[in-house]
Amino acid sequence: MTVTDSTFPPVRRDSLTDDLRWRGLLQDSTDPDELRSLLDGPGAAFYVGFDPTAPSLHVGHLMQVTTARRLQLAGHRPLLLVGGATGQIGDPKESAERTLNPPEVVASWVQRIRDQLAPFLSYTGNHAARLVNNLDWTGEMSVVEFLRDVGKHFPVNRMLAREVVRARLESGISFTEFSYQLLQANDFFELHRRHGCQLQFGGSDQWGNITAGVDYVRRRGLGPVQAFTTPLVTKSDGSKFGKTEGGAIWLDPEMTSPYAFYQFWINVDDRDVGRYLRYFSFRSREELEELEKETAERPASRAAQRALAEELTTLVHGEREMAQVVAASQALFGRGSLDELSAVTLRAALTEAGLVRLDELPDDVATLFKESGLVPSMKEARRVIAEGGAYVNNTRVVEADAGVSPAELLHGRYLVLRRGKRSFAGVEVDVLTAERQV
Repeated sequence: MTVTDSTFPPVRRDSLTDDLRWRGLLQDSTDPDELRSLLDGPGAAFYVGFDPTAPSLHVGHLMQVTTARRLQLAGHRPLLLVGGATGQIGDPKESAERTLNPPEVVASWVQRIRDQLAPFLSYTGNHAARLVNNLDWTGEMSVVEFLRDVGKHFPVNRMLAREVVRARLESGISFTEFSYQLLQANDFFELHRRHGCQLQFGGSDQWGNITAGVDYVRRRGLGPVQAFTTPLVTKSDGSKFGKTEGGAIWLDPEMTSPYAFYQFWINVDDRDVGRYLRYFSFRSREELEELEKETAERPASRAAQRALAEELTTLVHGEREMAQVVAASQALFGRGSLDELSAVTLRAALTEAGLVRLDELPDDVATLFKESGLVPSMKEARRVIAEGGAYVNNTRVVEADAGVSPAELLHGRYLVLRRGKRSFAGVEVDVLTAERQV
């Protein structure tokens, strides 16, 4: 499903430049005065690129996705570039050479990411978004054409001055990755020539590539064009944004469930949540300042985290999934019905809490609690049950030796165990074994 113009809230007529600066979204820019004129003007075509280095975008990409949406809301026309060509090369990293993925794998990732980007913007109206692929023009170019028409305009001394290239000179960098800057610069030229693109933006780590494109357009006798970068999103402790022990937080629901996605934002540090709201939220300045104030005065309420989690989960996964996630969050702690949760949402929530798989149901509930990991021993399990702090599917258990019937399994295979108000775990029982126990 794609977004239509009627889906968007009314466009505010304040200065887009001032709003971006207040939100902390303008880190580097070309000509500040010309950039302001362009951003606050009647509307211009701009582009932002996404290389298919994995089968899904992750939350680190949300900075570019939401900024593109923000520019479109202000009347600008987005060109969303998915790099079918540059994705086969790889922007150089400071650490080592990238692993080159087979062209057919990159092609499949291009399509997945194009589909993933589609719902975030409107593709109708006067400033309709457009999805583009740089393989369309790069794939047609011969090596001789590339060296003659593109390479001729790039002084090697400037390319060597790029920070990431300098960092790799001692350990070594291939010509493949060294030439990435030329490919990205040529993208700006082709988009300017084909679609009248006047502006590029990206993360601050792309500044060297971006300014190379601005200069290349000028050297080819076109332009002028403008560019800016957004800051890299980090946590207050300096760690990378969107990384967990298990890896990235993906936008694909098959790779990161909507429940896990929601929990990532709910658990954002108080020191970060105000900054993330400014970066990603489409709430007004007044609303965001009120949420920041509430975080400072009543941090235990986590109102800002809830606002952030609900808005972004709805944006990425839709209202229906958002409703299921909230229902799961409430039901797991006894404040809602577990029966109303879908099997997918229930399993995702229990996986986040800790899901134990059993071949069969134990004879008694005390053993069930011990095997789930909620208690360390049978003695502790019996004590918790005796004190009234044990629940199975939100029903208090009063007898440690009582059995659990297969009929109690949610969706025929799950149990939700809770100790007290806040500690819970999930049990998944083999369906065939459960049926034999009936």
